[in-house]
Amino acid sequence: MTAGVITANNPSFIQKLMMNKFFWILACVFLFAYPVYRSINRELPPDLPVLYTLPEFKLVDENGESFGSNELKGKPYIANFHFTSCPTVCPKIMEQTQKIQKRVRGLGTKVAIVSFTVDPETDTSKVLFDHAREIKANPHVWKFLTGEHSELKNIIMNGFKLAIGEKQSFNSVYDIAHAEKFVLVDEKGQIRAYYSNEKKEIDKMMIDLGLLINKLIHRRS
Repeated sequence: MTAGVITANNPSFIQKLMMNKFFWILACVFLFAYPVYRSINRELPPDLPVLYTLPEFKLVDENGESFGSNELKGKPYIANFHFTSCPTVCPKIMEQTQKIQKRVRGLGTKVAIVSFTVDPETDTSKVLFDHAREIKANPHVWKFLTGEHSELKNIIMNGFKLAIGEKQSFNSVYDIAHAEKFVLVDEKGQIRAYYSNEKKEIDKMMIDLGLLINKLIHRRS
């Protein structure tokens, strides 16, 4: 027989290995166990810093019911700021928030979205209720808050550390300068990060929100 030729009576090492049942058992164990090992031992991103702690607040939701920090305890939420007759930036903010609502749909009520009006004189509970239904906001997840002007100004400026301007008229239209930011708040009412309404920033916020929720579930389990 010529050297180097493999016959049925002279299988190679690889062939012997492939015919060994023990080899396949080890291979299966490795294929199933390795991803689990990687998931357990992978290094997670560092926690987001705690930027500020929000003071307790109590406002009024779109249903005319009292709603505030007490009702939000225990769940992370995304906050934004708007007014229903806004002629400039608010439509884009609401459009992005609708997309966020779709992206958190699988989380049920583990997360909340909270929109604070900066024009409470116009944005009564009834106005906010109609607006919420118009943009198909899920009432179990997305809340719209109004209240006394002084209360809202205090929570926005002194709590969220964001600017809010006075109402200014331009011909027959008025505007109120206010922050276009989304704010990520954790289950303890602590501000963890601010984001613009651009897609790249929204994507980052969704990742950060997912990490907050995963760590919260892990602590509770």
